[in-house]
Amino acid sequence: MSYLDTKPSPWWSPSVHADRRPILLARGRIEGRVRAYLDDNDFLMVDPPGLQRSPGNETHLHAFGTVMIGNDGEGQAMYLHTSPEFTMKKLLAAGERRIASLGHVWRNRERSALHHPEFTMLEWYRAGEPYDAVIEDCVAMLRLAAQATGVDKLVFRDRHCDPFAAPERVSVVQAFLQHAGINLLDCMDLAGVPDGEALAAQMIAVGLEVPEDRSWSYLFSRVLVEKVEPQLGMGRITILDRYPAAEAALARRAADDPRVAERFELYACGVELANGFGELTDAEEQRRRFAAEMNEKQRIYGERYPLDEDFLAALAVMPQASGVALGFDRLVLLATAAPRIEAVLWAPVAE
Repeated sequence: MSYLDTKPSPWWSPSVHADRRPILLARGRIEGRVRAYLDDNDFLMVDPPGLQRSPGNETHLHAFGTVMIGNDGEGQAMYLHTSPEFTMKKLLAAGERRIASLGHVWRNRERSALHHPEFTMLEWYRAGEPYDAVIEDCVAMLRLAAQATGVDKLVFRDRHCDPFAAPERVSVVQAFLQHAGINLLDCMDLAGVPDGEALAAQMIAVGLEVPEDRSWSYLFSRVLVEKVEPQLGMGRITILDRYPAAEAALARRAADDPRVAERFELYACGVELANGFGELTDAEEQRRRFAAEMNEKQRIYGERYPLDEDFLAALAVMPQASGVALGFDRLVLLATAAPRIEAVLWAPVAE
């Protein structure tokens, strides 16, 4: 039995490496296609630093912390970034128009067949362009990955997705109604303020278990992961669009409905591959959202991360833009039909 099915010996064992090498070579071909696409579309590849004062300010993102020692011997708390987003938006503020980054990011408390504590993220931004443009980029990336590996479908376990078929585009509200029998619009007011008790009541009404924690965000995530996500990207790509504003801390609200935001996620084979926004550029609104996220993080996990004041200042001069982050390792996994993420990494982090 090979390493692709079990873990009988270390990844650096010659026999294990021989099993993994075809996938790793395919990874290189996919990266080559992706870089060529970005170059052909006038993206500038940038290299954000991993070490940051703030790793991101979303409730359920967990960072790796460290201490930077100055020449005076004094220490300052620092973090490995969970995304290059803050740095890249500062570059947009500086005047760049189309930028991309392919590099490592770190997230703590995450390890599974689809999660790894250190992984590769492809992130890119288009200044002055609608987020439909980055959605089209995402679809193109999936097709390029399939072409690079010579397959006509993406695979995860027993699930299949044809990346060349016309994508399905569905709103989060529609998806919850269709797959979970829950009307999210009845669980928020006209300004988009969510009501966790109303969501809990709907869950009970359709026979779903309701945990003790009845906060909106927690319940929303439970329904999304358990009932909605497994149905997405089956047979063809799904673009899950227009998230509730309460679940889109870095996205601007939709012009036609303040209850929802310009946030999308892209799915294939029930696997979330990309998360993108029409970017929020209102610094004060962003500060309020970050504060709310950190208050919720403090309530649930007993910790909070500092705000990046430099980032908030940059938002004041950042142009309207759209951006997206795509899990590159997951893309390789689906294009090579690998069973778990370690199989597509050159050197997995030891457990």
